[in-house]
This record gives sequence, structure tokens and C-alpha cells, in this order.
Amino acid sequence: MIWEKPHNFARMRQAMVKSQIEHRGLHDERVLEAMRKVPRELFVDEKDIDYAFHDGPLCIGCGQTISQPYIVAYMTEMLAIESTDRVLEIGTGSGYQTAVLAELASEVYTIEIVEALSLRARDLLREQGYSNIFFCAGDGSLGWPDKAPFDAIMVTAAPDRTPARLAEQLAEGGRMIVPVGRGEQYLELVTRKGASVERRTLIGVRFVPMTGEIQKGEP
Repeated sequence: MIWEKPHNFARMRQAMVKSQIEHRGLHDERVLEAMRKVPRELFVDEKDIDYAFHDGPLCIGCGQTISQPYIVAYMTEMLAIESTDRVLEIGTGSGYQTAVLAELASEVYTIEIVEALSLRARDLLREQGYSNIFFCAGDGSLGWPDKAPFDAIMVTAAPDRTPARLAEQLAEGGRMIVPVGRGEQYLELVTRKGASVERRTLIGVRFVPMTGEIQKGEP
């Protein structure tokens, strides 16, 4: 397939949202509009442009992937992001999920352990005019304590268990969605309630493993 006109991408995004997301039961209009708006085609490798709206993940280099559109929308909807929220994203990757979050939140703080990916996403997102995104190349398993607490945390790599250090950086009533597990993985929605957290198991998923200090085990 050869893309000849920019508006072809817009039509494909509309079709992607309708067939892959709305038809599977997601209904938050703010999330759907963000998915229609963010140019997913800019966040995939040039060689994969024909598959930009494919119903599945794509490799972006450095052993990382851009998530399936449905999973991006599902995780975002489950976080119930408000326009005043401050959001922490663990795993910038291509920057696509970052852009979707930035359409919804007041501020997005995003951490990527692979510096080359962080710099590439930063340049692309700044070119797209986003001024509410703050970047860090570093170990996402440690979070961003200097900027905590956060109203929501999005984790896009899978630890073996819920990262306690990240849960501690949630504001009261804050939510975190994280893929958990080594072999079999599932999404977990964590909500801070005072000094404790509530956990809710969601759907099965497949993410790249979380790297960094968390691999050494948490206290």
C-alpha cells in the first residue's frame, strides 16, 4: 500500500478507532478522539508504514515495540484521566502512548531507559507541538520521585510484580495500570487508598519485560 495524500492517514485512523476500539466496547469519547487525532503513522518505522494501523504491536528498534492500538486505548480508558491530572509514563518507547496521554492530561512525565528512543520520541513530540510533556532518559522502575505524587501512572513494560516504588508515587485516589508477570501476563489496575493500595486484575496482555533496578528485586 502506498500513501499518497495526508488525509488518507486521517481516514485510516478513523477506521482504526471504529473497527478496533469502539467495536470492542471502549466508549470514553475523550480517549477515542485522542486516538483519532494522534498521527500513529509518524511513530512507526518507515519500513512498517503500511502496517501503521495494523491490529497488533510493531517493533520500533532497540528490542521495544509500539503497542496494539486497542491496548493503548484500553489502558488509557482504564486510567480515567482528567484534564487536570499529572501523569507519569514508564516506557516512552516510540512516544505514541505519550502523545495520547498528553491529549488528555495537564502534564505528562515520561521515562525511557533506552536513551536513543527517549531522544527520538522527544524530538518527534516537540515537532508535533506538545509542550506539556517532560522527558527523562533513565530507569523507569524507580519512577520520578522529585515530581511525585502523580494522579495516574501508565507502565508500558512488564515487571514480575507490581512495583512498590511506583505505587508509592501515586497521589491519594491515584491510579496505576501495569502489565504484570514473566510468562503469563495480565494488566493490573492499582488505586491508592490512604496508606494502602487496591488491586484489580484486568485482561491478559503481552509486553516487553521491565528492565533496570527492579530486576534486582525491591526491598
